Amino acid sequence: MKLHLSLPMMDSKQFLCFPESVGRYKEMPDHDTERLSGSFPFFNLHLVADGEGYVEENGKWRLLQQGDAFLFFPMQPQKYRSSTEKPWDVYWMHFYGHRLDEFMSEKGLRQTQLWSIGQKILLEDSIERLIREIENHKLLRPSVISTLAYGVLSEFLAQAIPHLSRSSQDTLQIIIDLLPEMQHKACEPFLLESWAEMAGISSYYFCKMFRKATQLSPMDFVTLCRIHHAKQLLLDDRDKPIHQLAAACGYPSVSYFIKRFKLQEGVTPSEYRKLHL
Repeated sequence: MKLHLSLPMMDSKQFLCFPESVGRYKEMPDHDTERLSGSFPFFNLHLVADGEGYVEENGKWRLLQQGDAFLFFPMQPQKYRSSTEKPWDVYWMHFYGHRLDEFMSEKGLRQTQLWSIGQKILLEDSIERLIREIENHKLLRPSVISTLAYGVLSEFLAQAIPHLSRSSQDTLQIIIDLLPEMQHKACEPFLLESWAEMAGISSYYFCKMFRKATQLSPMDFVTLCRIHHAKQLLLDDRDKPIHQLAAACGYPSVSYFIKRFKLQEGVTPSEYRKLHL
């Protein structure tokens, strides 16, 4: 399978992010690319959905597997290839945009070319939406194309962490799989040791890998879930006293609840309620 969709060049100042081409290569053991320094003027993002491949970094070939990704900046030398034994299934996007080099450098994306993606299905879905838009509408809706391309980049920014070993990626996936249950039980008492035990790792390592997976500490994640629930309750049940609402959101102390809510939202729960009359 070789899907390669190309687009004409647009005014780079018009869009923050726009694809020059996007596609998917699957079951192509002969996929082998080499570009010299200064020869390729676009950002080049690849996501390994399945299989294996190799990227040259600092003169050494590095193995990439499911959930890994690589990103080259414009004009960088590039060497990458599929495994012949386990050909990779890769989604990719070549893109450019106004001041994009500066933006991505500020985000720390020059620190490495190789990345691990926390929830690869989300990045896959973003690229698939971009592909469907181009297949269905060609260039009729450039603003939509730009929005979807920026969505791919935003998802990459949200999910990417410097490349991990396979064992670390397995641990990362265990934590990601726990997130829906943690969200569901966020208003219950939070016991870090219990969640670490469910993941089969120490509390220290759980916190370390949790931050890699979400860019948050476990308690910060739980707090966001509780505040989300609180905001909905404030609007759905306007007659519910604040102290009852605090308890329903996992805060026995109403004063602490108000403090946390204001710290997160910039207003007290009562003020938030009045803002949305």
